[in-house]
Amino acid sequence: MSVLNNTNAQSVTFFLTGIPDLRSEQVWISIPFCLLYAIALSGHSEILLVVLFEHSLHEPMYYFLAMLSATDLSLSLCTLSTTLGVLWFEVREINLNACIAQMFFLHGFTFMSGVQLAMAFDRFVAICDPLKYTTILTNARIALTGVFVLIRNVTVMLPVVLFVKRLSFCKSLVLSHSFCYHVDVIQLSCTDNRINSIFGLLALFSTTGFDCPCILLSYILIIRSVLGIASSEEQQKAFNTCISHISAVAIFYIPLISLSLVHRYGRSAPPFVHTIMANVFLLIPPVLNPIIYSVKTKQIRKALRKVLIQRKCQI
Repeated sequence: MSVLNNTNAQSVTFFLTGIPDLRSEQVWISIPFCLLYAIALSGHSEILLVVLFEHSLHEPMYYFLAMLSATDLSLSLCTLSTTLGVLWFEVREINLNACIAQMFFLHGFTFMSGVQLAMAFDRFVAICDPLKYTTILTNARIALTGVFVLIRNVTVMLPVVLFVKRLSFCKSLVLSHSFCYHVDVIQLSCTDNRINSIFGLLALFSTTGFDCPCILLSYILIIRSVLGIASSEEQQKAFNTCISHISAVAIFYIPLISLSLVHRYGRSAPPFVHTIMANVFLLIPPVLNPIIYSVKTKQIRKALRKVLIQRKCQI
C-alpha cells in the first residue's frame, strides 16, 4: 500500500475552472445551470416518490426506472456544489482528497450504464417472453441486479481513484472544469501516469464498453421479435413500450460520444466549448430523463397527476 502513500499529495490544492473566456458573464450563465439542476433534482425526486408510494407502479419496469432516477439524482448532486460554487462565489480551490471523493462518485454514477442494460433486458423479456416476465424478473432478482451494478462500479472505480494518490503534482494545478474529472487530474501530474490511464480505460471498457453492445444486442432481438408479430397495431404498441428507454440511452451516449470527439478532434476549439460540452454530458441526461418518462409513460403521468391532486387537496 506504500504506492498510495504520497506525502506530497496531502497538501495539493487544485483550482477549478468556470467558463473560460466568459468569466465576466459567469453569474448570468449560472442562471440556466441553476434551473437545469432544479429540474433534474425535482424531476427525479418526484419519480422516486411516486414509484415508492404508488402501488400500481410496483413492477419491474418502474423499479428499474427508480434505479435510473436515483443514479441521475446522485450524479447531479456530485457536481452541484462545486459548479455553482465556482459560478456564483468564485470558490475555486479543492484539495486532493475532496477531488478524489468527487471523482469516485462522479465516475461511479456516470458508469452506471448497468442500470440501462437491466432496463433493456426488462423490455426484452416483456416483449419476447411476456408469459415468463413476472417469474424471471422477481423482486429479489431486481434487488440483486441493483446490488450487483453498485458493487461492480465500486470495485472498478476504487483502484482508479486511489492510484491518483501515488501521483506527484508540480505543474499548474488548474483543472479544465468546475468538477474533478479523472483524465483532467492525471494530466496535471509530473510523474508517470500510465498506470492511471490503464485503470481508467479498464474501468470504461468493463462498464460502459460492455453494457453498450449488450443493450444494442437486446434491441436487435426485440426488433426481430416485434417484426414477427402479424398485427401492425401490436407492433406499434410493442415499440411504444421501448421509446422511453431508447430515448434515455440516446441522451446518455450521444453527449458522451460528442464529448469524446470534441476532446480528440476539437483541440483548436475555444476552451469554453470543452467546458460546456462536459456540463451538457453531465446535466442533459438527468434533466431530460424524468421529462421523457413523464411524457411517454402513461402510468407515470397518472401517478404524478394523482400526487399533484393530493397536494392541492391538502393545501
